[in-house]
Amino acid sequence: MNPELLAPAMMIASGSIHAVVNAILKGGKDKMAGRAIIDGSSALILLPATLLVPLPHGAWGWLGMSAVIHCFYLYAVVRAFETSDFSAAYPVMRGVAPMLTAALAILVFGEGASARELAGIALICGAVGALVIGRHLDRAGLGWALLTAAMIGCYTIADAHGVRAAPRPASYIVWSFVVSGTAIVTMFGLASRGRIFASALGQWKAGVTAGALSIVTYGLALSAFAIGAIAPLAALRETGMVTGLAIAVLFLGERVTPLRALSVLGILAGAALVLSA
Repeated sequence: MNPELLAPAMMIASGSIHAVVNAILKGGKDKMAGRAIIDGSSALILLPATLLVPLPHGAWGWLGMSAVIHCFYLYAVVRAFETSDFSAAYPVMRGVAPMLTAALAILVFGEGASARELAGIALICGAVGALVIGRHLDRAGLGWALLTAAMIGCYTIADAHGVRAAPRPASYIVWSFVVSGTAIVTMFGLASRGRIFASALGQWKAGVTAGALSIVTYGLALSAFAIGAIAPLAALRETGMVTGLAIAVLFLGERVTPLRALSVLGILAGAALVLSA
């Protein structure tokens, strides 16, 4: 497939799978334990692959930065899901992130973006943000969701540059999961004083499933970043909110209001603008 089509296709698929992973996390009783299982199992699954790929020479700094950012990011995700509904917090996290990513990519790292791509990014962000209207989201929940969005923007930039700096994309992808997963399990183990390991016994099956899906979703995203521009691809990943809304309706019993239907159309229209640029 043409790289100009392959990268967007991978990112759209990544977005949908990402929504499933976060819905599994939200459905768990202990969110911190659930997140530790997800990232710990991802690291264990890919640990043998470290023997099959080159060391990520040239990307160690990006890997370290990404691991630190992911720790802040996932702590914020856990706190947001502990205090807010999935359909309220998730759109804020994902809707604000592409604008921050685009700002960093264009203003700090000098990446180009056409007027049509910028219009599509803005439309996706606005449409995703509209999904939160009418949902209960207190100040604490909003704060954690916004912090999550900021960390998404930061780790997206770090990983997009890291995967390009490594000898091969697979090298960075494998080591990213192993390094970040180890850091996250360690952080949550210390933060909970070991409680997560007892809680993990009751929800490990769903966590391991989500961990395997995490490899697929972020592996696709990093592979796309290796061959395409950061800002528009990051925005395309947010088309996963369409999947997120379907999950909310079909499995969480939420209604499709006219505003939500319009928001989905806005997301799809924004994606069309980015893809046609």
